[in-house]
Amino acid sequence: MDRNKFKPYMEAFLEENAKVNLISGNEEKYLYEKHIADSLGISLFFEKYIIPKTLLDIGTGGGFPAVPVAIEYPDIQVWALDSIAKKIRAIENIKQRLGLWNLHPVCSRIENFRERKFDVVTSRALASLDKLLLYASPLLTSGGYFAAYKSKLLDEELKSARKTIEKTRFELLDMIEYTLPTEEKHVRRLAIFRKNG
Repeated sequence: MDRNKFKPYMEAFLEENAKVNLISGNEEKYLYEKHIADSLGISLFFEKYIIPKTLLDIGTGGGFPAVPVAIEYPDIQVWALDSIAKKIRAIENIKQRLGLWNLHPVCSRIENFRERKFDVVTSRALASLDKLLLYASPLLTSGGYFAAYKSKLLDEELKSARKTIEKTRFELLDMIEYTLPTEEKHVRRLAIFRKNG
């Protein structure tokens, strides 16, 4: 990924972060390495399976992975969903400043959002896998994909979520591992599920 491509976004993000605290001050210096690069880990899934037409990021927080995905993939219509209005306002400001017309920030609780169904649903640092599967299931098209950004603790979460996986008619399709461009080796994992029916 070309870091320079994200410079205008990083500037806009840091300005909004000064007003709203989207990420902690300590994390600002790792904005690219830990947040943008992590968000773009999903490109490994896109290369292997599908580049979707629509993507919904639930519990987007400061806009990860929604905003980096919208920048890197202008042909994907990306919805960024969060219940905290000030965070969605900050993402809206970034959208307007960068002209990201394929990005759609929405302030709503996940349970209340039933506007449409999506090809791909993502989530990063929101909840346990068990809960995420229940959130994602009604928001996906049949045959759609759910991508959960997780750490090395994924195996434990998968054990706890076994019944929910069956109940929601998800199939664990893949676990994609990648390393962040940080000094210490920081391993991340994407759990990829497909919704059957």
